[in-house]
Amino acid sequence: MRAIELADVGRAYGERVALTGVTLAVEEGETLAVFGSNGAGKTTLLRILATLLRPHRGVARVLGRELPKEGWAVRGQVGFLGHEPLLYRDLTARENLRFHARLHGVPFERVELLLDAVGLHLRADDPVHTFSRGMVQRTAVCRAVLHSPALLLLDEPFAGLDPGAAAAVAPLLSGGTRVLISHDVDAGLAEADVVLGLRAGRVAFCERSADAADVRALYA
Repeated sequence: MRAIELADVGRAYGERVALTGVTLAVEEGETLAVFGSNGAGKTTLLRILATLLRPHRGVARVLGRELPKEGWAVRGQVGFLGHEPLLYRDLTARENLRFHARLHGVPFERVELLLDAVGLHLRADDPVHTFSRGMVQRTAVCRAVLHSPALLLLDEPFAGLDPGAAAAVAPLLSGGTRVLISHDVDAGLAEADVVLGLRAGRVAFCERSADAADVRALYA
């Protein structure tokens, strides 16, 4: 089954076109790596796939469901890690993850396993607002993978993490079907089965393989 199918997908904010003419396909189990400078449309694309934004044109299918009309059937199967951690700052890490566990019908044992995996078990009962940026990011990663989603949508997942924390988090984000936004060209290409380059909301290239020089040119 194709995990993602987009045909001429576009989105605008008022008169400003954020994304236009995006057509691609990602098979189940593949990783789509998305590259582009700030404002290229990467986050807009991710938010459409996460059902957080409606496309204004074109056809979008995620996990076999058409968006937005079947978004209700997709949301519980998607793990989304964006710029915002989507955590309640006054709750502890454990309370945040247990809240999401209840939403997805996930046993609390899964919460404890994840907290231990990312090295937060000793701070699990501290409010999130007392955390460093890296600790917040680790908690957000736990939230995104808590329900073992069929599709992971990752916007700079290692942002704010030191090498040790990144190494702890990486196994939780590996495997399965993924969309990965990254400014680390070499690391992103190493993970990619499909490479999408965006420039000013338009597709610069969409290939099964891409040259690092072509990707870097997006940022020139």
